[in-house]
Amino acid sequence: MNSYVALLYSIVLSEGRRVVMGDLKAMAERLGHRSPRTLAATGNLLFETDRVAVGELEAALETAFAETFGRQVDIIVRPGSDWLRLAAANPFRVEGEEDGTRVHVRVMREPLSGAVPSDFERYCTAGERLAVVDGDLWVHFTGQASESKLLGALTKKRLGIGTFRNWNTVKGLAAMLRASCMFP
Repeated sequence: MNSYVALLYSIVLSEGRRVVMGDLKAMAERLGHRSPRTLAATGNLLFETDRVAVGELEAALETAFAETFGRQVDIIVRPGSDWLRLAAANPFRVEGEEDGTRVHVRVMREPLSGAVPSDFERYCTAGERLAVVDGDLWVHFTGQASESKLLGALTKKRLGIGTFRNWNTVKGLAAMLRASCMFP
């Protein structure tokens, strides 16, 4: 049995309608995943299942999501051990511990190259800093992420399929994985 983290790009189904986390967990159970659980109501799902290729898990979850909720949403899956490595690799840990809402990671389906930060420097008008670590893009925002010009430039069209999570969420998911007794 292996633990996995699934990150939904969006939980918005239509104006005023969002995915209910209980329905998301039920969907995962219908797929045969065990012990599905969520962190907050923001599209973060943990579950256990037999070892399966990540791409197969992503495709099955995306298909089930579209059938269940009537909308296609990109879903990024990481094995639990990979998630713990991602959390340990935060290049802005000090800043994240000061304010976890100002450090974000764009978790990518396909790894980014190390050249990505220079492509976006012109959007770093408020002192934002970027780093690619193991193919994922870490960003330290000096103010509110939603007010940064950089955030609007980091799109699927420019970077590929991925989704942002702030440092508080990254740590919360790592803690849930450790609590599952599958990781030290």
